[in-house]
Amino acid sequence: MNDDKMNDDTMNDDNKCAVSLTFLGTGTSQGIPVIACNCRVCRSADARDRRLRASVLFDVAQGSCHARLLIDAGPDFRQQMLRAQVTRLDGILLTHEHKDHTGGLDDVRALNYTTGKPVDVYAETRVHDALKREYAYAFAEHKYPGVPEFNLCTIDEDPFTINGIEIIPVRVWHHRLPVLGFRIGRLAYITDASRIDEREKEKLQGLDILVLNVIRRTPHLSHFSLPEALALYDELQPKRLYLSHLSHQIEPHAELAAALPPNVLPAYDGLTVTGY
Repeated sequence: MNDDKMNDDTMNDDNKCAVSLTFLGTGTSQGIPVIACNCRVCRSADARDRRLRASVLFDVAQGSCHARLLIDAGPDFRQQMLRAQVTRLDGILLTHEHKDHTGGLDDVRALNYTTGKPVDVYAETRVHDALKREYAYAFAEHKYPGVPEFNLCTIDEDPFTINGIEIIPVRVWHHRLPVLGFRIGRLAYITDASRIDEREKEKLQGLDILVLNVIRRTPHLSHFSLPEALALYDELQPKRLYLSHLSHQIEPHAELAAALPPNVLPAYDGLTVTGY
């Protein structure tokens, strides 16, 4: 579903990216509904309150260049790929090593079969090391037939390219854990953050769309609260702010949307937004 179509006369400028971002999952590590929870959010009949674990799909075109990029592959990866009818990926970008962001990587086997090659996984060295432990069978010297095949591509805070498309990593902090957000064109996606240093905020200027994690209204050790996210929105002034990584500790989608300032919106699974 496309909720945000922006027009721009620079669309034909080869220096501009046409970027589409689809929210595959907008929930926290437990998703919504939460197992054994009977709260009103988990019982909501609104489909927008049913949230898989956080992940987004970028489709980017710039001149003759194109890339389809997934950010994070949590435990719902298989379901998300099927729902979005994804048949190929040009890369998986990992924000960090927590299980709700990496727990579905075994299912890249299906993409290995259809493409005949490993899937490129872009992450920091620390995150790759965690994958080698978690998926040791995929990196064994003598592999069991049919294990997932990864091509580990090491990144840091410096910009890099995939298929000619520039990706700008943004360092954020998940309490004390370093995490990467990503900017592509004038869209930026940040999840699992509670702090962004001033130097990194410079990478978030002039955005069409900023996506931020908001877990609840009250303070949290390792995630932005709603007031903190709104303060950052006022500071950075993107055209629109979408809230993701939402928990059942915040009000249902419809109530939250009605209470937010103009141009600040709660994301939901299946939503597609576009910018440049």
